[in-house]
Amino acid sequence: MAEKTHPLAQARLASGMTGVDLAREICRAAARRGLRSGATKQRVYKWETQGVTPDADSQTYIAEALGVPARAVDPRSWPHWLPGAGATVIPLGPGSPVPALREALRTTMEHHSRRTFLSAISSSALVTLAGTWASTDAQALAGDPTPGGTAVGDELVALLEETSARLTAQATEQRQHTAPLIDALLNTVTNLIEDGRYNQPVKLRLHALASSLSQTVGWHRFDLGQHTEASQYWIAGLHSAHGGGDRDMGAALLGDLAYQASWRDDPRTAVSILERALSGARHPAARSLLQLRLARSLAAQGERRATLRALAAAEHLLDASSGEPVPAWCAWLSTADLAVDSGQALLDLGETRRAHQLIREGKELLPPSRDKTRGVFLVYEARSHLDLREPERAAAAALEALHVAERIGAPRCVQLVSDLAPAFSAYPQAQGVGELLGRVAA
Repeated sequence: MAEKTHPLAQARLASGMTGVDLAREICRAAARRGLRSGATKQRVYKWETQGVTPDADSQTYIAEALGVPARAVDPRSWPHWLPGAGATVIPLGPGSPVPALREALRTTMEHHSRRTFLSAISSSALVTLAGTWASTDAQALAGDPTPGGTAVGDELVALLEETSARLTAQATEQRQHTAPLIDALLNTVTNLIEDGRYNQPVKLRLHALASSLSQTVGWHRFDLGQHTEASQYWIAGLHSAHGGGDRDMGAALLGDLAYQASWRDDPRTAVSILERALSGARHPAARSLLQLRLARSLAAQGERRATLRALAAAEHLLDASSGEPVPAWCAWLSTADLAVDSGQALLDLGETRRAHQLIREGKELLPPSRDKTRGVFLVYEARSHLDLREPERAAAAALEALHVAERIGAPRCVQLVSDLAPAFSAYPQAQGVGELLGRVAA
């Protein structure tokens, strides 16, 4: 995976831009001044990974492309003038769910208006939040409903729950149509929580709906590369789950924040969050998913023994029974996911052949309905072929992943393929490599 820890990379990702996007916006900023810029994807890559400092004019164009005020630019302090830390994290508390939801909804408004740059949330803030969640009794935050407002009854909540279930069950390729509806539904639920009058059972259902919708919206943003928005929605969902006393849902949202940290090449933060999430998760399926993500994060740090322990725990928990329904947010977890993620962890540990076997087996077990996951699995398979020095098979898997991602509209999967592209440059004559590199560069 490409380096994503440089402040420019964090700022670019938070704005939902690829390197190509940022280069194009820089050129447009120069053109608006009647000038030309030599910015390219390759130059952006050098700024982010090779310690190359853009000149003063380029820094001005970068700021404009990212929506950063010109007065904030100080070419002498590159890259420290780039905002990349310190976004608001509302502390958990009895009255925190609505402010947290409003903060998440605000990030979407600001992203669309481009009035301000959305600062990334620091790793320490996320770990602190996870620690507070792990050490606080969620049930104590349920409280009494605020008097006044319009009555909210069971029938209305049932309608909202049914609508949410139908929208979130749509196929991935329909997401471009359903995502705005889910956003609007979350806004409606937030208004009801804040202004409605309801009994305690209805309040808990509203909190459960808010946390579920926040998780879904967060994944929409994550798949689009809008990481600051994704984290704010997951944090908002954590507040709602905490206020409603749902420990497993809270653990799920911490697991999503940890997954994001791993994606952004910060496995240490991911491990810290996951350890706290596991301390509060209850259902075996929930714990299995968290252990699997923990294994991936530990493997990224080369911790072989701890990785194998986490994989063994994930496998054991997946087969365990609690007598209670599996939470909806992890009901999709299957032996296919266990096999592929185990393979990916072993790949990070250098156990290439066993990893390749597991990834291939998991891909074959995956049901046809999970196309986005299939695309991600194909990228993992491509990487394992590369590690085995089989570029033709790697290119075939990567091209198939691109085809799936483009068909269903999955930019995160496209990004995974793009991240693999440099590894293919060593095999320019191998079948399929030229086509793959051409499509990635397009």
